[in-house]
Order: sequence, then C-alpha cells, then structure tokens
Amino acid sequence: MAGMSVSTGLISGIDYNTMISQLMQIEANPQTLLKNKLLDTKADAAAYRAVNTTFDALRSAAEALTKSATFGAAKATSSSTDVVATAAATAKPGSQVSFSVLTLARTHTEISQGQWSSKTAPLGTDGPGWPLTITDSAGKTATVELPAGGTLTDAASAINSAGVGVTATVVQLAGDKFRLQLTSTTGGGGGVFTVAETPRTDGGTTTGFALLAQGQDATLDLGIEGLTASSATNTFTDLIPGVTFTVSKADPTGFTTVGVDSDPAAVSTAVKTMVDAANAALSAIATHTNSSTGSTAVLKGDSTLRALSNSVLSTISTAIGGASASTVGITLTRDGRLSFDAETFTAALAADPTTVQRLVNGADATTGPDGTTSPAVQGVAQRLLALAKQATNSTTGILVLKAKGEDQEASTLTSQIEDWDRRLELREASITARFNAMEVALGTLQSKSSWLSSQLGSLPSWSSGS
Repeated sequence: MAGMSVSTGLISGIDYNTMISQLMQIEANPQTLLKNKLLDTKADAAAYRAVNTTFDALRSAAEALTKSATFGAAKATSSSTDVVATAAATAKPGSQVSFSVLTLARTHTEISQGQWSSKTAPLGTDGPGWPLTITDSAGKTATVELPAGGTLTDAASAINSAGVGVTATVVQLAGDKFRLQLTSTTGGGGGVFTVAETPRTDGGTTTGFALLAQGQDATLDLGIEGLTASSATNTFTDLIPGVTFTVSKADPTGFTTVGVDSDPAAVSTAVKTMVDAANAALSAIATHTNSSTGSTAVLKGDSTLRALSNSVLSTISTAIGGASASTVGITLTRDGRLSFDAETFTAALAADPTTVQRLVNGADATTGPDGTTSPAVQGVAQRLLALAKQATNSTTGILVLKAKGEDQEASTLTSQIEDWDRRLELREASITARFNAMEVALGTLQSKSSWLSSQLGSLPSWSSGS
C-alpha cells in the first residue's frame, strides 16, 4: 500500500504514517477474515485428499482379493536342494514333473596352447598360424586376419571385431604367463565352434588351441521311454506351465520332482493387506475428525467422514450369507478397528476353501438341481471395494467431490482477497490524500494567521486604543 512522502506533517507535527497504518489495519479486517478462511479451506481440501489416499489404498487391496488369481496363488516346490523352482501367477496347483539331470549346460571354450610373457608381446613364432578360420555349429565360417607383428592383444581385438560369435580375451595364468581364450557367445550345444589354423610359412610351429569346455545343453531325462528335455542354459521354463526351475548338479541316477502347490500364505497376506488398509482409512478419519478438547483436527465432526467410518465397520459386523466374517479370522475390536487372525484364516482355508472364498470374495447366484435359486452374496472384499470406489471415484467419489468443493471455495476466496487488495489501495490513497489536504489547509491557515498578525502589528498605536 502507498505511503506518504514524509512520515510527519511539517505543519501539524502529526505522525501520518503510523496513523494511516493503524487506520488501514482496521479497514483490512474483512480481508484478514477472508485470508483466515482461505487457510482453513485449503486445510480442509488437503484433509479430504489425505483420507481419499487411504481409501484408494483400500480399494486396491480389496480389488486384489476379488481376483481369482489371488485365491489361486501357487508356489513351486522341489524335492532337491540342487533344483530351485519358482512359480508365476499362471501356475496351476497340482501340476508336477519328475526328472533326472543327465548333463549341465556348458559354454564352449578353448584356450591357446602357446603362451606369452605379456599382453603386448608379439605372437612371433609361437602360437597359432594366421589367418584363423572359425566355424560355428551351423557350419558358418569366418576368416580372421592378424596384421604383421601383431601382439596378443591385437589377436584378441581382431577376433572380437570379426563378429564370428566368439569372444576372445587375454587371460593371465601367472605373472609372466598369458594365453588367448576363445568363448562362444552362445551357450549350450548351439555354441560349439572349431578353429582351423593356416600352416606357418615362417618356419614356426603352430601350437593351436586346447579345449577347456565342450559346449553342451542341460539335459533332463523325464523317465518316459527316453523322453528328454534340453536347454542351452541350466534354466528350464514352462516344462510345467508357469514354473521356472534351475538345475545345478548332474545326477543321472537320481530323480527330482518339481511341483506346484497352493499358497495359503499368499492369500492370508492379501487379506491382511486389506485389513491393514481398512484400519489406515479408519485412523485417517479419526485423526481428521477428532473433536476432543484441544484437538486441532480441521474436519471436526464431519458427518461424511463419520458415515464412511461406520460403513467400513459395518462390512465386518453385518452377516455375509448368514455367516460371520469372524469365522475366517476377521473381527472388530473394542476400539473400532478391524483385526485379522492369520492362523484362524489359514486353518479355515485348508478346511473349507469354498466357504472362505464366499466370505471374503462373495459368491454368484446359483440354481440348484431342484430349481431353487441361491442369491448372490457380497463378501468382505467386495463390500469394501464398492465402498472405496464410492469414495474415490475421480468423477463421482464422495471424497473427491468434497475436495473439489473446497478447491472451488478457495478459488472464490482468493478472488475476493484480490478484490480487497485493490479496494484497500484506493482507500489508503484516499485517506492519504485527505491528510495531505488537511496539511495544506493548515499551512494556508498558518500563513494567513502570520499575515494577519503582521498586519495588526503594523497598525499605529492609536488604532489599538492606547
């Protein structure tokens, strides 16, 4: 806001800046109230969004339990510590395969029989005869040249640049003992290669390459009329649909069984996740609506949130198809929260999986042989999912609309505050102008008073009645 050019009137001696500042504080009281209301409105919107976040997490957790894959969760098992197996979501409990490991996969590798004192030593008269002809397992050949005077490092570089499916490295066996190693870029039997040398014309002897590892596939004997399975690596995928396992030891005489079992622990974990998410939503509501003495909650006594809290609790307290959720370990506590007993749930799942799934995930309507129809039943997860969607839907969600309503109110308040900024600027300018006018008037009066005094002082003494 604009101030006066001087802080104290030259004629009146009044501190105009202080006086105008105090007057403007009074004038700005309505705007101050709007600013405070804006802060409260923004806090309300943030609180609704915080609760909405917890309900969205509840939606996600409940939705997971409405998927058949959750209740069909499976885990892979292996009868041998030398075979490690994992199951994907597509694995079906009950499937299995037995086998013996005939061979492990190896990558074809050869090493030069000649050796050199350093990586940069010239190949000289010891070593393979160049050019080399490398042939892969499919019969494709490639010729690799070495420049005159080439070193061991040059030889490795030439092979690597040739793109023949072979990687060359210089290996150090001791302080002054280096050799050239060739390794196939393809694992298993498909990576086998051969190296043919060119007879030397410099009188030297070709020393060639020695086999370090013969390339071969991992092979399993499935025990059925010579039926086998092979892999270029030691890992087998989808020999059982949805299962991957890795073998680490060849044992032609022993048999290993890899199978798929149901995984009740995974289902129990999914239910616990949903219960934890429901409790987090209840806690968020309690925090933001706390109306106890001294509470700073911004949504004290909010009826919408209280109704949501009651709805969460009623999903557990209300019977499901004539049965109680407590039979599968989901109960209410005295302090208004949900509790989950994993042992009770796991035992119930093992004893009667159909009933457990009905209580958690509900059941579709069915018609019996006698024509009697059993109505559809909503389980705990379905109820919580419907409630969470009702609260968090991006278009019609209760919490979303509440937050948007506060946003709109904040926008309106912001505009009103800005209008008050302009109004107060004009008001300050008006007050300042009036004080300036008063100062000018006082100056004029003072000037006239001085003139009149001087005139009276110049009158002859008789005129004053002396």
